[in-house]
Amino acid sequence: MLKQITSLRNKEIKWLLQLQEKSRNRRKENSFVIEGQREISLAVKGGYSPLHLYFVPELMELSEVVEISKANSSNPASITEISHEVYEKIAYRGSTEGLIAVFRTKEHQLENLEFSNTNPLILVAEAPEKPGNIGAILRTADAAAVDAVIIANPKTDLYNPNIIRSSVGCIFTNKIATGHTSEIIDFLKRQNIPIYSAALQASKPYHEIDFSKGSAVVMGTEATGLSDEWLENSTQNIIIPMHGEIDSMNVSVAAGILIFEAKRQRAVHPK
Repeated sequence: MLKQITSLRNKEIKWLLQLQEKSRNRRKENSFVIEGQREISLAVKGGYSPLHLYFVPELMELSEVVEISKANSSNPASITEISHEVYEKIAYRGSTEGLIAVFRTKEHQLENLEFSNTNPLILVAEAPEKPGNIGAILRTADAAAVDAVIIANPKTDLYNPNIIRSSVGCIFTNKIATGHTSEIIDFLKRQNIPIYSAALQASKPYHEIDFSKGSAVVMGTEATGLSDEWLENSTQNIIIPMHGEIDSMNVSVAAGILIFEAKRQRAVHPK
């Protein structure tokens, strides 16, 4: 017999909600919640291990859930059947995919970051706060198939449900590392990767830069830009020429412009 939960007062459902809502709980238990079949599929493909699966039998076949439970681990995930009412309580979205899962987190240390080619293209974001912006940056990185995304001085838990949702699962498709700005600069220098910082000071238009070699494109926040440490260690500051009344744009949009210029150059002048 499968385990079943139909009560909203069930202790396991309360635990699941706490895991969704509190980064402290996610850090303590090294686990996080994913909602939706596409996101769960991407997590499995990205090598994440499921711990617990909760499904609505009217919306998803048990055989599919069993298959997911066996992914990336010698210990199959537990499977629990839940009612529509319970699903609606714990689901962030209004969709009716009928599957929610708890997965084990991964480590995101710089020293674990490896590149499969000699001229990696890396997107660095310093101190991004808004989950929507982080999610959009990860979607851009996935679309461009960058070699890695590095988040400097992170302000938000990577496994925040809003980041997972806004990234449409691209948190699982990118190589991601985190660290302090000084650590990341040292890492890039050891790897002999030039640093191109998006900044107004002493900058060149981005289309004048040669991105065909290894490149780290570094973005700051719209409010404060990059810290002085990046500007002091930049190989070259770069700018997107603006032709309107304002002098800044959304960080994910700016990242897309810069990264896809690098991809264009690499297509024209492959190494």
